[in-house]
Amino acid sequence: MANSALMHTYGRLPVAFVEGKGAWLTDTNGKTYLDALAGIAVCGLGHAHPAVTKAISEQASQLVHTSNLYQIPNQEAAAAKLSQLSGMDSIFFCNSGAEANEGAIKLARLYGHKKGIDAPHILVMENAFHGRTLATLTATGNRKVQAGFEPLVSGFIRSTYNDLAAVTNLLERRNDIAAILVEPIQGEGGLMPATDEFMNGLRELCDKHDLLLMLDEVQTGNGRTGYFYAYQRYDWKPDVLTTAKGLGNGFPIGAVMAHGKAANLFQPGNHGSTYGGTPLGSAVVLAVLETLEKEQLAKRAGELGKHLVKGFEAALDGVKGVKGIRGRGLMLGIELDQSCGELVQLALDDGLLINVTAGQVVRLLPPLTLTDEEAEQLISQLSQLIKHWLASRS
Repeated sequence: MANSALMHTYGRLPVAFVEGKGAWLTDTNGKTYLDALAGIAVCGLGHAHPAVTKAISEQASQLVHTSNLYQIPNQEAAAAKLSQLSGMDSIFFCNSGAEANEGAIKLARLYGHKKGIDAPHILVMENAFHGRTLATLTATGNRKVQAGFEPLVSGFIRSTYNDLAAVTNLLERRNDIAAILVEPIQGEGGLMPATDEFMNGLRELCDKHDLLLMLDEVQTGNGRTGYFYAYQRYDWKPDVLTTAKGLGNGFPIGAVMAHGKAANLFQPGNHGSTYGGTPLGSAVVLAVLETLEKEQLAKRAGELGKHLVKGFEAALDGVKGVKGIRGRGLMLGIELDQSCGELVQLALDDGLLINVTAGQVVRLLPPLTLTDEEAEQLISQLSQLIKHWLASRS
């Protein structure tokens, strides 16, 4: 790869995959791997799911792209299904999670200006991750990924995740905040779930101050946490909801969803996307959503996630160096007491795909179609790797 024409933007692992099926990948040498990462929460239906394959092949043979200058029946159908499952009123399709969050940021600014705020600000959280475009990079609470890209975008103010008092204090002191943007679970921030008190409190504060509550569910959405969208564990709705990743099961598509007072903010000319909601992309979204619903995979993720947590807790009980196991559904983290990036290569050597985030949290995002047998293998295989690695470090 030394002579590759690709920009050197990724620190790639020394493996290339040529085939996938369900929770398994096969590399160029014929070695198979249990995929506990699913393309970073993307392939929720697993690899080569027949419903996705069918949707892509059939639609590609008919019509791939026209333009949003024209009506697109597949896009209407996909939006209707997504609205039904998400509980949101209006949908805008784009191409990625970062683009979805850019759309949310534009909605917040438009909302603020309509309220008479000259320079609307969005309240975001420490350790958040919202994307790598300039606006979403600014919203991200990670100085490491921001470094070198200054000047960042103005219009953001930061508070502490899971600290309702800090958010309350900021809102009492400022009158230029139009919205709050938050992840129900901080994925890049170490698989840290928001507390129910924090999330319920944010909704109450947004109602009190007439702000938009905007949830970034790029990673938590599409069944991963045990609900179609993580916010559905509560008895309220956000004003804006963003998603991508599992929405296309590997096909690049995202969505900005709006409810209530945010639903009709965008008007013709306010926003757009060349590739957002093409006939092909929309056919894939519809196939993914219908499959998630038909196979009750959100419910399955919730049940299997609890089983995995109990299994890891039992297997790693009393192991020195394991600080805790947390998450919801099939979005799980095992926190160690030291940086553990080495585990990624060790797991790869052992035929297991995992990830490490926030330095010392092993991140697991397996397909929602993971079988009971594959779950047991994941518990056994990863627990042994962690125990052996920690023992070698002591």
